[in-house]
Amino acid sequence: METRHIDIKVEVASSLDELETADRELVMRAQKAASRAYAPYSQFNVGACLLLENGEMIEGNNQENASYPCGCCAERTALNYARSKFPGTAVETIAIAAFNSDGQMNTPIPPCGICRQALLECEADSGRPIRVIMNGKSLTNIVHSVADLLPLSFDKKNLNE
Repeated sequence: METRHIDIKVEVASSLDELETADRELVMRAQKAASRAYAPYSQFNVGACLLLENGEMIEGNNQENASYPCGCCAERTALNYARSKFPGTAVETIAIAAFNSDGQMNTPIPPCGICRQALLECEADSGRPIRVIMNGKSLTNIVHSVADLLPLSFDKKNLNE
């Protein structure tokens, strides 16, 4: 039996000042979006901001519901809006930030599994990688493709095999 390794390249910035201006703006907009989240049950506010290929920036935040499965994560809120308002427009980058009742999370929060799958579908549809910027108070992680966050993924190619 052969053993294979999956390597993921992650860029780490210890300060927002290390980010390019456009990335810094995405992060700040994700942070603002988090402040508008509807999270009365978990007190876990997440914001996301997408940069589309047409230059549009789309914000989203998590929306909870007393019936928990009815809620929606920040990433999918932004993604669904972007895909409905700008169909066929590729997403270049997504920035994500999260806060709890004590303030911003110290470490970067990655997208949940459902959001990774939704973002992967969008990445596959456009044929272009989507950069993912995960911002925390102490550092920011950046990966250059959603596929890096979901190795050995299931996508539409698997349906046709």
